[in-house]
Amino acid sequence: MIVPSLSLPQDELRRITGAYCYEERMLFFLLTLGRPGVEVVYLSSAPVDPATVDYYLSFLDDPGEARSRLHMINLGGTGSGQLTESLLRRPDLLARIRAVLGRTADAWMVPFVVSEHEERLSALLNLPIYGPATSLSSFGSKSGGRTVAEAAGVPVARGFSDLRSLSEVEHAARALNPASRLMVKLNNSYSGLGNAVVTRGEGPLSASSTSFSAPDETWVTFAEKIAERGAVLEEFIEERPLHSPSALAMITPGGTCHVIATHEQILGGQNGDVYKGCVFPAAADYRAEVRECAGRIAGALAERGVVGLFGVDFFAVKTDAGYRVLLCEINLRLGGTTHPFGAALLTTGAAFDGHTGTLVRDGRPKYYVATDNCASDCLLGRTPAEIVKFVNDSGLGFDRDSRTGNVLHLLGAIHSYGKLGFTSIGNSPQEAADLHDRTLRALCQPA
Repeated sequence: MIVPSLSLPQDELRRITGAYCYEERMLFFLLTLGRPGVEVVYLSSAPVDPATVDYYLSFLDDPGEARSRLHMINLGGTGSGQLTESLLRRPDLLARIRAVLGRTADAWMVPFVVSEHEERLSALLNLPIYGPATSLSSFGSKSGGRTVAEAAGVPVARGFSDLRSLSEVEHAARALNPASRLMVKLNNSYSGLGNAVVTRGEGPLSASSTSFSAPDETWVTFAEKIAERGAVLEEFIEERPLHSPSALAMITPGGTCHVIATHEQILGGQNGDVYKGCVFPAAADYRAEVRECAGRIAGALAERGVVGLFGVDFFAVKTDAGYRVLLCEINLRLGGTTHPFGAALLTTGAAFDGHTGTLVRDGRPKYYVATDNCASDCLLGRTPAEIVKFVNDSGLGFDRDSRTGNVLHLLGAIHSYGKLGFTSIGNSPQEAADLHDRTLRALCQPA
């Protein structure tokens, strides 16, 4: 059962265009219907356009048969960002879900993120969650991530954790002399929207030149969030070039750890720290180091009882001896790199090669570039069916023979927001990049 509820700070969700359509990022799980006997229950706040469902099933050998094992259940709304919380108030839908789940003794819940709402739903349905318990969620905070990194022997930027007020942040800043620029990060935030970069002045931080990643943030609102969520203060890493690789990892209920992918994050925004997309895999210069560090962090999390899929973000800094990798943060949830990896894995039928860090099908590695942020006014008012047809007619769709091409997502955001995402898969890094660029130009040019 797929539960894509955005059980996250709602103030940050409102800053993301079409955020509530992000429930559709987990639709790649429909591709697991290609495995005989698998049934999928997919929950959503609002109905998913039938053309979008048809699109995902079209990747399978027998879409009609796969559809008989798919159960799309929605709350009938327009999207609230609190899918699970709303579902708990719907006994009719809970009964419908129980009826589907009652046909098998082997079922589990895959949530986007685990909150108290997902845990309550799990208890009501007697359904295990593949994800970390809320009692362990602090390990996914910025402060908790630094603690885990220390236990795992993974370096971090100089700084301080568990700061609970602006006054504590000020004291920590004075202790970080002689750093001229500092990064303040809220404990629980995502997509970089809870960050502030401060250039020291003579007075307090709140009077210093500050660049907030969220466009409407101020020190007044940020201080309130520090008191509510806590924060970390770190020395701003000045070295350039500075790279932002990421790793995907998983921990089984038995405690076995796997690093299943590395990515190069594509970042943007005011401070260059807002997630926009990714490239698979991470650069060869530091890919092995990223995987090793992510594996050590996964091991430390497994020892603490964490299970599920999660992301680990790093900084990679060039030194005379090679690259140095430092932890940026741990995201104990499905992140922005999860759906591109899942889509590429399931459409190509490739397997992850731990020696090279690539996906390989029939002896040939696969590469991809993905975005969540293909946006243009010319997409406004268009339907998912129209865009799918346009991409296929333009020769940009997925080719089942070569196992290359585009896999679209966020199709539900097209009509109202003029926005979608896609993963461009190629047999070489250049082929994937070229396909991605051609697709961006084709979708964003006026009709």
